[in-house]
Amino acid sequence: MDTIKILSVDDEEAIESLMRQYFRRKIRAGEYEFFYARNGVEALDVLNRNPDIEIILSDINMPVMDGLKLLSKVKEMHNPALQVIMVSAYGDMQNIRQAMNNGAFDFVTKPIDMEDLGVTVEKAISQIHYVHESQEEHTQLESLKKDLSVASEIQQYILPREFPPFPDVSDQLDIYASMEAAKDVGGDFYDFFRIDDDHIAFVIADVCGKGIPAALFMTMSRTMVRSKGMHCLSAAECMTDANRQLAANSVDCMFVTVFYAIYDIRTGLVNYCNAGHNPPYLLHGADSTMVRGSKNPMLGSFDGLQYKDGSLQMEPGDTLVMYTDGVTEAMNFSHEELGPERFGQILQNARDMGSQEIVKAVKTGIADFVGDARQSDDITMLVIKRK
Repeated sequence: MDTIKILSVDDEEAIESLMRQYFRRKIRAGEYEFFYARNGVEALDVLNRNPDIEIILSDINMPVMDGLKLLSKVKEMHNPALQVIMVSAYGDMQNIRQAMNNGAFDFVTKPIDMEDLGVTVEKAISQIHYVHESQEEHTQLESLKKDLSVASEIQQYILPREFPPFPDVSDQLDIYASMEAAKDVGGDFYDFFRIDDDHIAFVIADVCGKGIPAALFMTMSRTMVRSKGMHCLSAAECMTDANRQLAANSVDCMFVTVFYAIYDIRTGLVNYCNAGHNPPYLLHGADSTMVRGSKNPMLGSFDGLQYKDGSLQMEPGDTLVMYTDGVTEAMNFSHEELGPERFGQILQNARDMGSQEIVKAVKTGIADFVGDARQSDDITMLVIKRK
């Protein structure tokens, strides 16, 4: 236990002897250490030389600088752990009241009841400990906020951010993606990468949970899917292998839903595997339909699963809109969700737009629907349009 340093400020010399005598055991044990001053000016000098003093016992009526003026100077130090206990005659209630209004912790009256003073000092020490704990928690919180800010920057950095991502096929394929985390870091992610000259893989995923655990599992999931996908032209095979690795390394039963697609640049044929994810929308002409085939369990929950794939044909002008449930489950103040129907209508109205404009239109639609309601989930979209 750290020594509590106490400054006694009183122009009566007998007070110093009284303090030494009554608190002698605690002084001897190293629990208390006393400092003494005869007026406010001397007290400020002692405080300047001993900034770790945390309790001041101050008389009100003193020469040169009285206790009320000293109290105002102490408050200007903005040290919430420094507690001031005022000492004055019993009949001096007006000054005592002013001292309490000006921020004194407590007061005792003269002649001093030392037992009462001892209890008051212990109360002040409890308050000091509370302030120190609060300050430590605040420091830890600020450190965590800084770490989260850095983690958010790292998370955004690992997601593809350059559009168009494949300049050599930008005349054939329009690609855009966006991820907005509900917290500093999120569990959603998107990805796309070249498998070979003729095939591009597209991934959108949503990890269970929020915050740092989800962000860490998100990073592991993205790495697993990408490492498997780089050498595989079967969406089902990629998901089967990725699930095996994630299930073997899953902590606290975490899982991730994934929609994984392999696009053939030459033909527009899409081989896909839906691992427990929201079915994407295919915008074809005047129609917008959900791609409901190839439904499989999420990745990471169970080992030994064999995933199944499906296929769809994208004609020139068709758009595939992949998203996470933060889009359809965006909620307004009335606790209504945007829902698939409203989302589908937004896409229907935006069907002739480019990929980036479609993403913007969806974000605008969500903002108009939820108003000022707080974002409750990550909002992620990945849109590809065959030109």
